[in-house]
Amino acid sequence: MAEVHLRQVTKRFNSRNGNGGVLAVHELNLDVADGEFLVLLGPSGCGKTTTLRMVAGLETATSGDIHIGDRQVNDLPPGERDIAFVFQFYALYPHLSVHDNISFPLRAQQIPKAEVDRRVREVARRLRIEHILHRRPNRLPSGEQQRVALGRAIVRQPQVFLMDEPLTNLDASLRSDMRVELKRLQQELGTTMLYVTHDQTEALSMSHRIAVMNLGVLQQVDTPLNIYNRPQTLFVARFIGSPPMNILNCVVDGTQIAGADTDFRLTLDPALQDRLAGKTGIVFGGRAEDIRLVDAGAPEADLRGVVKVREPLGDETIYQIAPGNYHLVAKTPPRQVYRPGDSVGLVFNRSKVHLFDPDSGQRVN
Repeated sequence: MAEVHLRQVTKRFNSRNGNGGVLAVHELNLDVADGEFLVLLGPSGCGKTTTLRMVAGLETATSGDIHIGDRQVNDLPPGERDIAFVFQFYALYPHLSVHDNISFPLRAQQIPKAEVDRRVREVARRLRIEHILHRRPNRLPSGEQQRVALGRAIVRQPQVFLMDEPLTNLDASLRSDMRVELKRLQQELGTTMLYVTHDQTEALSMSHRIAVMNLGVLQQVDTPLNIYNRPQTLFVARFIGSPPMNILNCVVDGTQIAGADTDFRLTLDPALQDRLAGKTGIVFGGRAEDIRLVDAGAPEADLRGVVKVREPLGDETIYQIAPGNYHLVAKTPPRQVYRPGDSVGLVFNRSKVHLFDPDSGQRVN
């Protein structure tokens, strides 16, 4: 096991037409603790896979330093970094049995046959695939193929596991099962794991910490709970959460903030009033579960709108509501029923207010 440290790591891909190239990762500083499960999360093109490939040695950093354990590995080839990489596509050898696929890296190291067999069977037991060791991987369902790919990585007993969207090709049910399996395996093995995904459900449910990236820039590193409850940038607030956080552009009006083009008004507590002193504009955020729906004429309503869509989900109902040109989402208990076309009032939870600077996008409360 080992820590991973990235210091001011930048990656720029050169352009064929000489216009300066593409900046994929910009001055990234990131620490992964020994035995930690850290997820790199972000949309396509944010730099997360490029970061993983630089740690693996499959891409060369333009500048900055990468350490695995006590070694700087910038100039080491992948085979000397003591890492195991699990790809989105399983890259199994179709002509070899599951046993031989898993044992391949050990046989390449000329480890004695008895030890190879012992380690393969131990890994198969952990992954619950002992019964398919004799079979060919191309005849297996995708979930079992993924377990074989994991087994080939685990059997090496590396210092660090690197995983690049390993569950993307599984159907929804298998993804849910494999999330549980991966989390269990990481807890049992205690090995440092750096995992890339664009799926926030994977990130929130599996990781010790999440590093959110956008356009090559690290936005926030924190626990899943803190990432969700206290996003530090407007990008994180919008990206994390299903449905995404509701956003309203507002102006600061004395002791209140007011919607720039809606009837929204919210009185601020004294601490927030002091923090917003001198500001004219602010971006307000509120999660769907932090909105209470009331009748349109209720005096406590912070905002009024018209129900456009009602989505009953059994344990909750999701409403799409249009106040003016905005599109807001609220979650309510299933017993509370409004119909499309109904006018409703929205009451925001005062203890769950999110405020962001409109220019920098940084959190201000």
